[in-house]
Amino acid sequence: MTSPEVALLGIRHHGPGSARAVAAALAQWRPDAVLIEGPPEADAIVHLAAEKDLVPPVALLAHAVDDPAKAAFWPYAEFSPEWVAIRHAVDHDLPVRFIDLPAAYGFAPAEPVDPAVLAEDGEACDAEENDAEEAGADPVADPLALLAEAAGHDDAERWWEDVVEHRAPGTDALAPFAAVAEAMGALRAEGLGESRRDQLREAYMRQQIRAARRAGHLRIAVVCGAFHVPALERMPTVAHDRALLAGLPKKVRTDITWVPWTHRRLSQATGYGAGVQSPGWYHHLFTTDGDPVPRWLTRAADLLRAEDHPVSSAHVIEAVRLAETLAVLRGRPLAGLTETLDAVRAVLCEGSDVALELVRDRLVVGDALGEVPDAAPAVPLQRDLTRLQRSLRLKPEAAPKDVDLDLRKENDAARSRLLHRLRLLGVDWGVPARSSVNSTGTFRESWRLCWQPEFAVRIAEAAQWGTTVEEAAANKAVGTARAAEELAELTGLVETCLLAGLSGALPAVMRVLADCAALDTDVAHLAGALPALVRALRYGDVRGTDHGALAGAASGLAERICVGLPPACVGLDAEGAATMRGRLDEVHGAIGLLAADPGTAADTAAATAGTAAATADTASDAVPEPDGLAGLADRWAAALGSLARREPAGGPATGAPGLLRGRAVRLLLDDGRLDSEEAGRRLRLVLSVANAPADAAGWVEGFLTGGGALLLHDPRLLALLDEWLTGVGDEVFTDVLPLLRRTFAALEAGVRTTIGGRVAAGPLDELPAVRAEGGELDRARADAAVPVVALLLGIRPTIPRQAAGRDT
Repeated sequence: MTSPEVALLGIRHHGPGSARAVAAALAQWRPDAVLIEGPPEADAIVHLAAEKDLVPPVALLAHAVDDPAKAAFWPYAEFSPEWVAIRHAVDHDLPVRFIDLPAAYGFAPAEPVDPAVLAEDGEACDAEENDAEEAGADPVADPLALLAEAAGHDDAERWWEDVVEHRAPGTDALAPFAAVAEAMGALRAEGLGESRRDQLREAYMRQQIRAARRAGHLRIAVVCGAFHVPALERMPTVAHDRALLAGLPKKVRTDITWVPWTHRRLSQATGYGAGVQSPGWYHHLFTTDGDPVPRWLTRAADLLRAEDHPVSSAHVIEAVRLAETLAVLRGRPLAGLTETLDAVRAVLCEGSDVALELVRDRLVVGDALGEVPDAAPAVPLQRDLTRLQRSLRLKPEAAPKDVDLDLRKENDAARSRLLHRLRLLGVDWGVPARSSVNSTGTFRESWRLCWQPEFAVRIAEAAQWGTTVEEAAANKAVGTARAAEELAELTGLVETCLLAGLSGALPAVMRVLADCAALDTDVAHLAGALPALVRALRYGDVRGTDHGALAGAASGLAERICVGLPPACVGLDAEGAATMRGRLDEVHGAIGLLAADPGTAADTAAATAGTAAATADTASDAVPEPDGLAGLADRWAAALGSLARREPAGGPATGAPGLLRGRAVRLLLDDGRLDSEEAGRRLRLVLSVANAPADAAGWVEGFLTGGGALLLHDPRLLALLDEWLTGVGDEVFTDVLPLLRRTFAALEAGVRTTIGGRVAAGPLDELPAVRAEGGELDRARADAAVPVVALLLGIRPTIPRQAAGRDT
């Protein structure tokens, strides 16, 4: 019987030149079995490579059955030598086997080892090999970089392109692999880059080669990383390899499947990437016959023209000439990516790095997304997601895509529910974005969609919660609620349940929320939780959900905030006051929405129709008994009034910070609960010499936050502020300057300019022309402007009876 022969084809992963060389070597060698470096668990699904629906880039995904978070990928592009070998085997109906160390060993729990062994094992294999390594392990030195340095090149990528990627296969297709094996043998002889894990992997590979021989195969082709070739050439004894593998941990039950991959993910050297710097360029090299540079530059010109850059055919011709000339000057056999990009920058982009970055992103890297057939194994949750994507016509794409949804349409509402459910499961396929349509209605949502390959792992992890997206999201919501520690987290979860249409999970989440709210006495927690509940109530009408329980919970939180807010603001430091100021604004908006409930609109309007200043001035610290949403706005105004009067009479610890008192006054003023004269009186008291300048500056900041146009509409306030500021001493002015600068820097540019002009113009204690010479309001001149203002606002003007008949 003829002795079995083995051809060791050492390659660099994801290299088009290596892939072309492997294709030529397999065609010449005509093996009867193909062995490939990869996880043996994939032997059961490698036949799917023959399916027309399995389109690279794709990846093998292996994960532990009991812990899907333990996962590893083995990505393949069309230009990957392993993919070329797989396709050759399935096209010629040859046995194909993966011979690397099983992924099941990599998922096993780490076991204590001797420190000396740990030091030896501390190095991980090359990032391009995508083994199930622990994150953070130091990679070994790239052998090709060492060879490039020995050849006198400072750039390993450029050297490899010249030697391998740009080289066409010769008459003897196996000769290049013999040369690479010799070079790697020299490196291994010096002990460079060899680790304990490499020894284990190579021992397992040798075992699989022996198994192929025992199976009767006579011409065996082995496709593996070039670094491993010397170790596979010299076959030690079987006992030697068995002894090496005896210390492997117990296998972990593992599932494996094919998943789509992207060129952009291939370009990343960390995480689940592959470290290929230019996958789009490599794909072009592998799929283009003849000179690839002119065709690639033509594609670059098409891309730039589509982005409104003036690029003509003459630019392309000149760019080709420049790239070829640069290759000659640099002593390269063919223009590579460096020369091509230099030509693009100089000719097509006219020196613009911005336009060049577009070419790098779209063509050098690219957004290609692979496809996987339905026959590929998948968890039930993944199959349900695939079904929903098809039924909703929401195709996963690697390139970011903005989508506007109209929730009044059934299909768009279903899309919204799917995206919210996936976000709840940790699959951020869609991220809320700013709407491209100028609309403030609650019936519209905007999303930015971008599918990432690692979502396959998150879906496998989420499969523990259910077999469908709806069931898994509902169970995850209930589990998250039971584990929540903060009230705001629970209210946010309630909002998510409503947005995701998880009516089945809502009662359980609401029960946990009610229990947590009853025990939480921190007003800051309550204030942080209320806005999410009110937003949920606001969106409920559009989505057709029942929000009766939400209204009760929201009103209960609002009542407790009204009672506890004033004392909770006493004695806060600067950081605490800033945080509470944000909470104050959020609660104010939330209570405004609650009080504007359609069923109580009439009561709310009646409650706010009277003179508001008296309400704020006479409100005591005790809040009245609740009488429904109709009186909620009044109780909140009373709480703000109480907060506004808590001056630090006995020191900062005895009162509320000026930032919060000023903000409370501004909110009352904006709501019509205070008139401008009362606000001016309070500003005058705060800016008096009896108060600390720092506290006064904080009061001003709170008062002006949200818009400084108030100072333009009421010049008396601006005059008071100007008078106080000019009277502040030099030493104190240095202390309050940062607060004042921060306050006025937040104002609109036009407002700041107008304020500066008015201050420079002179005295600020007089109103503009609508006042008569005696200082009283000139009603005749004011009435003349009423029709124009009414026309601008779209309302029917109300002109006083004494003005009737006057020509306006």
